[in-house]
Amino acid sequence: MTYCLGVAVDAGLVLASDSRTNAGIDYVTSYSKLHLFTPAPDRLFVLLSAGNLATTQEIMNRVRRDLARAQQGFQQDQFQAPALANPTLANVSYLFEAADYLGRVSLAVQSQHGPALAQQGISAQATLILGGQIAGQPPGLYMIYPQGNYFAASPETPYLQIGENKYGKPVLDRLARAEMSLEDAARLCLVSLDATARSNVTVGPPYELALYPRDALALSHRLKLETEAPLLAAASKSWDQGLQRAFEGLPRFDWENGSGSQGPT
Repeated sequence: MTYCLGVAVDAGLVLASDSRTNAGIDYVTSYSKLHLFTPAPDRLFVLLSAGNLATTQEIMNRVRRDLARAQQGFQQDQFQAPALANPTLANVSYLFEAADYLGRVSLAVQSQHGPALAQQGISAQATLILGGQIAGQPPGLYMIYPQGNYFAASPETPYLQIGENKYGKPVLDRLARAEMSLEDAARLCLVSLDATARSNVTVGPPYELALYPRDALALSHRLKLETEAPLLAAASKSWDQGLQRAFEGLPRFDWENGSGSQGPT
């Protein structure tokens, strides 16, 4: 299993993932699920992937192949307009077009291998989160379903999750806000990852974080936090202590304050 999430704030985007992949309780490995694409100076894309590992790796390979082919064609004739009939991350004009392209690539890979895998009781499905920006447009965050369709995060719900999402969702519901700073959004992602790992052993470090400032067209920071990383340990300890203080500060029952009984009548 895996857990990936993205948060869209006014200041930009934060994308985060664990790196754990397992095929049974006795076979656990680590693969990066955060993929960076900068196919032209006017655009940047970050992809997070969850689901069948072979499917997601082939999706990334096809995306890179399409970019290489487009670049070769551009070098042959620099005056030829981009062939939008064959979109790539280098020639789409809008972020939703990038989401649509990635959805079609994902669906093609799943359609090719899905029937054979299904005969073995294995799912070929993959889910993606796309974050990025094309110059002249605002940054955005999209979830791309296995079926190829997609939707965008909104100011009201500025985060997206894929994979084992239920354990890390409550803290996002309570704290994620569009007006947060990038650094606060990154800390929130770490807390969400830590909460998930506490409750599900198939999710765990190394964690990857990418911070993208609005209109920068480049990441400001990309971190990989191993299990023993001081920042990760300190954040987890501080969050635990804060929760303990908050719990101890909850309102007392009336009978604890000596003001009468709230028991059954």
